Amino acid sequence: MRFSAVLIAVAALGIAAPALAEDGPTITLTVKDHRFDQTQPKAVANKPFTIVVKNEDQTAMEFESKSLRVEKVIPGGAQASFKIRALAPGKYKFEDEFHDKTAKGELVVE
Repeated sequence: MRFSAVLIAVAALGIAAPALAEDGPTITLTVKDHRFDQTQPKAVANKPFTIVVKNEDQTAMEFESKSLRVEKVIPGGAQASFKIRALAPGKYKFEDEFHDKTAKGELVVE
């Protein structure tokens, strides 16, 4: 009987957890010709959000931001998604580390 109660409680939490989770909006950055389509995307302060990076180049890129704590190699023609924690207002730099002369930007959190 006790085991059944635990299973029911766990199942209830599993169902309720996605409804309580807040992923927030999605910011999409597209890379083409080793340049970001947006160099100053904006996000709302103190709210979590997702960044999707689409690499439309044929070569790999490395999306990196020390201040956002993300780093990932994205093959040509692929995309990657990053869930970002709620951030304080400010500017957070990002780049394609493989092409850092041309592919730079900063996320503006207001």
